[in-house]
This record gives sequence, C-alpha cells and structure tokens, in this order.
Amino acid sequence: MMVRRVGRRVVSIAAIVLIAGIAAAAVATRNLRSGKTGGPLQAVSAPAGVVARGKYLAEAADCAACHTAPGGAPYAGGLAMPSGFGTIFATNITPDPDDGIGRWSAEEFWRALHDGIRRDGQQLYPAMPYTSYRGMTRADADAIYAYVMQLLPMKVANRRTELNFPFNIRLGMLGWNVLFLHDSLPAVSAGSSPAWQRGRYLVNVLGHCGECHTPRGIAGEMELSRALTGFALSRVAAPDITPAGLASRGWTAAGLRAYLGRGLARQGSAFGDMHPVIMLSTRNLTAEDLDAVAIYLLGDNPPPPAPLSATDATESAAAIEAGRTSYVALCAGCHGLDGNGVPNTVVAMRNNSTLRLADPRNLIVAMLDGIGAANFPHHASMQAMPGFSDKLSDAQAAALANYLRVTWGGQKADVTPAAVRALR
Repeated sequence: MMVRRVGRRVVSIAAIVLIAGIAAAAVATRNLRSGKTGGPLQAVSAPAGVVARGKYLAEAADCAACHTAPGGAPYAGGLAMPSGFGTIFATNITPDPDDGIGRWSAEEFWRALHDGIRRDGQQLYPAMPYTSYRGMTRADADAIYAYVMQLLPMKVANRRTELNFPFNIRLGMLGWNVLFLHDSLPAVSAGSSPAWQRGRYLVNVLGHCGECHTPRGIAGEMELSRALTGFALSRVAAPDITPAGLASRGWTAAGLRAYLGRGLARQGSAFGDMHPVIMLSTRNLTAEDLDAVAIYLLGDNPPPPAPLSATDATESAAAIEAGRTSYVALCAGCHGLDGNGVPNTVVAMRNNSTLRLADPRNLIVAMLDGIGAANFPHHASMQAMPGFSDKLSDAQAAALANYLRVTWGGQKADVTPAAVRALR
C-alpha cells in the first residue's frame, strides 16, 4: 500500500509539474527575451535607522551563513550546498550590477523572498528558504534590501547549479510550489504571549529553523506534520527541537538562551552547521529576542526537563570498559574524570544533550572530526576540541561512544564499529 501511495504521489507531482511548466514556459521565455536581466543600476537611499534594522534582520535571517563561501567575501555567494538532487551554489547578493543584485528593485527582492522567483522570472530552488521567508513582513524585507544594497559590491561570478535531470528544469518548481508552498508554518508549541508570538516569527520565518530541523519528504518538501522533530541532512543530524524533544534532553529556557547566545551551555556546545548559525546569526540577537526564541521553542508553559534515564550497568559494564580507558587517555584532561567539564569553557559530559540523543551520529562525528576554534573565532571562551579519527579505530571509537552514552547520556551501549565506519 505504501509503495502504491508513493507511486501515485510521484505521478501526481509529475503531472502538476508538467502542466505548470507548459503553462509558464511562454511567460518565462518572454521575460528572458525582454531583457529583464538588464536594466538600470539601483541607487538605494534609506535612513540610517532602516539600514541598521535591515542589518539586524539579515543577521536574524542568517543570510550570511549561506551566501558566504569559506574564505570568501561576505554575501558574495559560492557556498556549495549538496543535496540528494545534486549541488546548489549560493548566489552573490552584494549590489554588484552584473554578478550580484545591483539591478534588483525592492519589489523584485520581495518576490524572491516571498514567492521564490528570480529577477529574470525563473524559479528559485528551495535551498533558498523562501518556503519559510514567505511569512516575512514586507517592511522587514524592504529593510533587509536597504541593508544589502549598502554592502560593498563584489564582482564574484555565480556558479551554475549541478542538479541531476529532471531537477535541473527550473520550471518544475512551479508544480512543486503548488503542492508545498504555504503561507505560514505550523506552531510547534502552545502559547499566546507577545514573546511567544515574536519567537514564532523568529524561529519559523527569519531563522527558518524548520529548513534543517524538519523531516523532508520524497520531493524534498518539509513534512509540516512533523515540524521541528529533527532530520539528518548529512553526517550531522539536526535534532528534535520541539518542546518534548528539548525537554527529553534536559534543555531549559536558560540553557537555550546561553546556547544560542554563546554557543555553549550546560547542556552542550554548538558544532557542525550550528557553528555558523550561532556565529553569524543568533549571537547577534538582542536579549529580548533570545528570550522569545526560547519561549516559543518550549511554549509559554514549558515542560520540565526530563531526568537522566537509568541504564542497566550489568549489561553495559563489559561493553564500556574499553571506552573508559580511551576517555581517561584522550578526554578527561579537559572534560574531567567526573565529566563536569570547565564552566563557561569546556562543555560537561554529564547530562550532555548530544549524549542523550537516541541517534549517536552527532557524538560520533564530533569525536572523529573535533570542534575547531577556527570555526568559531569570535568565541574566545569556546575551547577547541581536536578530532580523534587518527587515534581511534572503529572499535575503539564505538567503545568510547558507548562509554559516554551509558555513563552520562542514559543511552544503551549499542554503537557498533560499523556505525563509526559509515561516518568517517
């Protein structure tokens, strides 16, 4: 039955894509032939207060994290974003007239954010999160436009997408939008306070948290019935950040505020894709907005953090003894024999949120890759952690992961050498 349902869904998607594509082909061709990609260079003059507000909103919307390549100029694009459909490269959104958005009007900028339509009339792929930005107010979009149009123009050519057929046919996005583009995203917590309302806007729209933390369906759409319940986009999984998911791993409002504001909290530290999110976005939020995000994620009446689950020491003792040896040799010097870490500098292992995840992949990747200070240069208090992929065999890494999860995460000793090997 599931196969038949999926099959019918794929056929329906294909049919809508085809019909919409044919219907739009003439319009798109006319736009391209009319020279819509040319036009005058836009001269944008806005009050200093509007530009400053636009800068704050661009940071809250995490624009730089995607539109800045490693080692590249801010907002000049080039970041590769691999997906199951191929690779998409972020574009240059500096006001360069040829390679950037220097000829874009405020209305065209708004259409890109709200409808996923480029200035030349072609469809954007949802790697640009217009599926979340659609809920942005026009005033906020105009303020962001005023800010980015004041940036230094960077002549950095855009790279073409490298998507597989038929996903490289942009007209297909017309059908995709009919099916999956919604005016608003569902709330994941209960609340009605002004802080909760503000937090919903910050999380669902500007911060577009669901783009990573919501499971994806067969066509790459967000499965909104499971909003923010977690998804493994790559080697590192974006965990469940619903109220129940956060509470199950010991998170509190105070912990979330510290994590989003500094990258380090009693419950854990940021790594992987959350490094640039915090460095370029959430650490710049005001205290009021950090409070609002925490209130929305947990709700006006947050659930109490769950106590650490008990594990069967008899069942686990033999399995984790080898892991303890590795912990003492490689980890205890910073994290302490008792797992308490160093306040405000080295994250504690005791009750660590990553150790409490049922899926061990994030722990394994952190052990293998480490957490480099180069990825978080603005946090002097953030102690770098070396990777141990060259020091631990698959079996040793599995044993260390099991020791950590059983001792301080309340999980079972079920990490296998094969699981480690798959993530190297």
